[in-house]
Amino acid sequence: MNKPTIVVCDHIHESGLEILKNSEDINYVYAANIDKTALLDVIKDATVAITRSSTDVDAKFLAAAQNLKAVVRAGVGYDNVDMDGCSKQGIIAMNVPTANTIAATELTMTHMLSCMRKMPYAHAQLKDQRIWKREDWYGQELYGKKLGVIGFGNIGHRVALRAKSFEMDVITYDPYIDSSKATDLGVTYTTNFDDILACDIITIHTPKNSETIDMIDTNEIAKMKDGVILINCARGGLYNEDALYDGLKSGKIAMAGIDVFNKEPAIDNKLLDLPNIIVTAHLGANTVESQYKIATQAANNALEAARGIGYPHALNLPIDETKIPSFVKPYLELTQKMAFVISQMDKQAIKSIEIEAEGDIANYCESLSTFAIVGALTRSLGDENINYVNATFIANERDIKIKTKVSSNISGYKNMVSVKVTTQNSVNRLSGTIFNEDVQRIIAINDFAMDIEPKGQMILFTNSDVPGVIGSVGKILGDNGINISDFRLGRKKDEALAVIIVDNNVSKDIIAKLEDLEAAKTVCFVKI
Repeated sequence: MNKPTIVVCDHIHESGLEILKNSEDINYVYAANIDKTALLDVIKDATVAITRSSTDVDAKFLAAAQNLKAVVRAGVGYDNVDMDGCSKQGIIAMNVPTANTIAATELTMTHMLSCMRKMPYAHAQLKDQRIWKREDWYGQELYGKKLGVIGFGNIGHRVALRAKSFEMDVITYDPYIDSSKATDLGVTYTTNFDDILACDIITIHTPKNSETIDMIDTNEIAKMKDGVILINCARGGLYNEDALYDGLKSGKIAMAGIDVFNKEPAIDNKLLDLPNIIVTAHLGANTVESQYKIATQAANNALEAARGIGYPHALNLPIDETKIPSFVKPYLELTQKMAFVISQMDKQAIKSIEIEAEGDIANYCESLSTFAIVGALTRSLGDENINYVNATFIANERDIKIKTKVSSNISGYKNMVSVKVTTQNSVNRLSGTIFNEDVQRIIAINDFAMDIEPKGQMILFTNSDVPGVIGSVGKILGDNGINISDFRLGRKKDEALAVIIVDNNVSKDIIAKLEDLEAAKTVCFVKI
């Protein structure tokens, strides 16, 4: 029997290479020093490939890698991996999402302390200018300051713990966790984002998605106290860079510590021209220990995949369409989308997810539930932290009850799937089916009959069914330059649900104006 082959396409820490070299049941090929054209010839024999950012796992790579079973991206990001291409070839793509947790946490504390004491500027004055002027460098203490932590995941909660050791007053905003996750650590939990904006120091630790891009913008900065300090060692774009620049230039923001930017390398970014910002070149994972953990975890993940033991931190589900009926895949995708929609309708911590199916698709309830979990948790966790392999584990870890139910085929549809998500505030249910083999449709939202293609941007507007509502909604959207491309209406008893499909992004201010309408009951903006 031939040994599986693991090809290392990019440079990783020697610790990972040693693990592979000492594994007698695999062939190990080190190809980090050859050019990428020659790599295509080497990769044809690979069972598993280990890559970093230097190698694009693209169409050419996948075409050459005819024997590939898995690819391990040694790091958190995977923008250079063609996920669809991997799935079509049955290749499992994995990453190493937690190896840089401590490094990113400590970099955040470094930026926080540097901003408080202006350390880089004091250092430069003495070392580069040979000037000894202690009076130029009166800083501030972390002791007693209020720290606002946006996002309380792997990194956010560790930052909070370290801030507590400095005897700071720590408050967190994360609508996707149970409040006890924070309060058990002595951290105040809030559902009011304005509580964060009132803090002395604010640090953000969220994934980057449609909800978190520009999460701190001009309006949020205006609400902050004068002299606030902002830290971002998470993702570029979570703070609007123009608003950040204006706030720093005006002095509203006293200092900022920034490790990540919208466009990198950020050597021409205007933020670098300001005298009250401390910057680093995306160094979140740049520690010896972090690189050691990334390399060893990547090597061990590759070994497990090569041996067929498991696929830790898998990012996709390879669907072998020769082994499942062709009608199943569209239902899996539709289920994930419906759960994703519900996660935007109510952003509170999820208590349970229930899948109900009727027809032949009911034979695949377990797979449907996995896709529903991924859809429901992607918005809160980010797609680098939730995948089809770890979905059930993460749901159990968060005490989310997963239920499946097979129903009699009484709906009139050949197959139908419903997703019901319960939070501490509400219960939301979407139902869907497939027409003409692959045409996805949402056919009900909370018992309102609908016919919606699950894609694009839409406002879900529930209201008392009284005259004049549609006109009022249209006027608000028109006055704010929002073009309506389609309008679907469902009615039951004395209530109505409008699904308004729009061409533009809808701001929080516009949603607030819709909520102020007398007939309005619930309003949310959803992107698929």
